This record gives sequence, structure tokens and C-alpha cells, in this order.
Amino acid sequence: MKRLLALLLVLVMALSLVACGQSAAPAEESAAPSAGTENTEPAKEPVTLNVVTSYGGDDGNRKNFEAAVKSYEEETGNKVNDGSATSNEEWKAKVLTDFETGSEPDVLFFFTNADAEPFISAGKVVSIDEIRAEYPDYATNMKDSMMAVASDGKQYAVPSSGYWENMFVNKSVLDACGIEVPGPDYTWDQFLADCQTILDNGYTPIACSLVEVPHYWFEFAVMNNGALDNQLEVPTVDADGKLVDDAAAQKWIAALNDLKELYELGYFPKNTLTATDAETVAMFGDGEAAFLIDGSWKVGHFVENYADTLDDYVVSYVPGKGDRSASEAIGGISMGYFITRKAWDDPAKREAAVAFVSHLTSDEVLSTFVTTEVTALVNGAKPSGLNALQQSAADANASITGVVGAVQDTITGEAKGDLFANIQNVVTGKMTAEEAVESAIKLN
Repeated sequence: MKRLLALLLVLVMALSLVACGQSAAPAEESAAPSAGTENTEPAKEPVTLNVVTSYGGDDGNRKNFEAAVKSYEEETGNKVNDGSATSNEEWKAKVLTDFETGSEPDVLFFFTNADAEPFISAGKVVSIDEIRAEYPDYATNMKDSMMAVASDGKQYAVPSSGYWENMFVNKSVLDACGIEVPGPDYTWDQFLADCQTILDNGYTPIACSLVEVPHYWFEFAVMNNGALDNQLEVPTVDADGKLVDDAAAQKWIAALNDLKELYELGYFPKNTLTATDAETVAMFGDGEAAFLIDGSWKVGHFVENYADTLDDYVVSYVPGKGDRSASEAIGGISMGYFITRKAWDDPAKREAAVAFVSHLTSDEVLSTFVTTEVTALVNGAKPSGLNALQQSAADANASITGVVGAVQDTITGEAKGDLFANIQNVVTGKMTAEEAVESAIKLN
């Protein structure tokens, strides 16, 4: 009997131990979640943004862009897949084709004029207002009045630094030819005479690739045959597709004929119809050519690539003709950062894209891109000390009496491409200036 009672006690104790063990397990399980319930969101995974800009090739701000991208990556942990290239008509066409095929980037630094209308009208980029609805501080360091307005009345791009276009002069070439650096009263007749002297001394007067970048000379040639006030007037065609013979058409025709005259006089490089822009710019930089019309972005190129001969270059004035004074120039803010609908609709990329544009257009970062350019910054840019070439640009700009935007920016990409492609045909006599203007405007 005692043995039976002992056995029963052992069984009761064993069962009690088992029960205790089973009741302890849920207590441990319930304790685990309580230790981790701190309401912290999981860390966001880094993303890779596909970015396309014109800060490629020999762009003078290439290093500034690379530094800005690096600081963005370090601050956010995100990565940037940089698809930047040199800004030319081929690059513009590729950007537009990428949108058409669904291969557009997440962020695009591009022209804010008519060139952008195809992807704006297609709903492929996001407006500033839509972005601000979720990110109220987006681009608030910019003057809204200086942001480009699309044809639908909305703003899409956050502007970067502005631009000016004027004439660079290689003083070493002029010195060798006994010619003074042009001033703000430089005339077309003086220019033609100087070009002939330069040519007679074995140098090339004008560094320009008519196959790649004829638009700088075209722009000023149009103004030389019109005026600052009517620079942005564009020719038209009638219902039959015939060019309307009005003042706008006549100044464009005269502009093309002026380019034809310069070509026939031999003032452009001998290979101007086949040379690349990089090759003709190198002619100027190496002291083989005297004059180069280009933009503010080219200052950085010479600072970076021709530091040893920087004192040879100065920013001067494009010769004036007719009602235009040489002190009137082309300028404005023509490029900005777009966020594409593709990135905006991607939850993983939306915030990263907004942060990228905000970083690249911040007061601090944008000031590194600026020497003499205008900006839309509310507080203005604060560039550091200027070198000799930059100071010459600042001095030239101080004497500018008028600035207007580029008329080419008011026409469609198709019209522009056709016009500039046909400049080669005009200067070689294969097509008249009238035919070239009519052909382009039919596409506008």
C-alpha cells in the first residue's frame, strides 16, 4: 500500500512538472514580441536612380556634377546610375526617343523650352505643384517667376544656373595678327576685316562645326538682321505650306545667307562640315583659331583643360550689324531638373528622386556651378573667387545692354533639327536660304 502511495505521489509530481513546463513556454513566447514592439519602421533599402544630364563629355561643370552626386550618395546611401552625355541635337533626340520607348530615366536635366513639350504633353514628367502637394518644401529656394511654364500653364522643372552666349577670343591669335580685342561697339564690317587679316596670317578666323553646333552663329545672325525686341518672332507658312514673306522670314533668310558668306570667304575651318564641336573648340584652345561663339558653360571647359594658357582667352562681344549693338546678347535659364512619372509612381524611388533634385539645386551645391551665370535662387548664388577668364566674362556681362532668350528654343525639335541640318546645304549652295526656312517651319 505504501509502495502504491509512493508511486502515485511520483506520478503527480511528474505531471505537475510537465504542466509547469508547458505553461512556461507561452510565457516565454509572449515575452519575445514585447521586447520588439518599439514602433520603429524598418530601414529603407538604398535605391539606384537613373539620371541623365548634359554634364557629360567636355562640359565645364562635369566635375562639379560628379562632386554633387558623390555627396548625395554619401548623405542618402542611394546610388546614381549616371547616363550624362554632351548636349547636342543627337543627345536631345535620344532623350526624346527614350521617353517614347519607355526607357526614360528617373531624373532628367534637360531644356525647359519647346524641346520638353513632347514628354510633358505625354504626361511623362511630374509638375512642381504635384510634388509640393506631398513635399511642400520642394524647390522653395527658387523664384517661382523664373521657373519655365509649359504650354499647359504648369511648371515642371527646377531651374539650375542660367546661361549667356557671347564670343570667346583667343588673344594670342589676335596679337600675332596685330588686332585689338573687340569691344562692346564691335561692328560686322570690322569683324569681316579682322577675319580676312587673320586668314591672311595663316590662322582660322572662326572656330565652329557647322555640322554639329551651327546654332550659336545662327542665333546672333538672326539678331543681326532684326533687333532685340523681335528676336523671338518666328516665320510662318500659309495653308499651302508656303513660307509667308514677312519680316520674320526675311531676317531668318538673311541670317542663313550671312553664314553662307562667311563660309564662302573661308572664315570657318576647312573641315567645318565634318568636324566635331570638340575638334573646333580644340582649334580655338590650341591657338589655331581666333573667335568662338559659345556659352557660359564653356568657361569651365577652358579652366579645366587649358589652365596653362588661360590668360590667352577672354570673353568679348559678337559683332553687331544693323539695329543690333554688339553689347546685346543671348541669355536666360533654359535647363532644369525634371522628375519623371516613372520614378514618381515607384514607391521606392519617389523620395530618392525628390531628394536628389533638392540636393542638386540647393543654394550650396548650385553655387559650385556658378561663376558669372544667372540663377533663380531666392538668395542668389555665392561663387568663390573668379579667375582671369571668369572675370573677363563678368566684365563683358557688366557692359551688356540687353539680353533675350534664344529663338531656337521657341520652335519644335523637328523644326530645329531640320533647319540646322540644312545649314550645310545652304552654305554649299545645294539649297536656298528660303527653302531651308520653309522646310523647317513646315515642321513647327
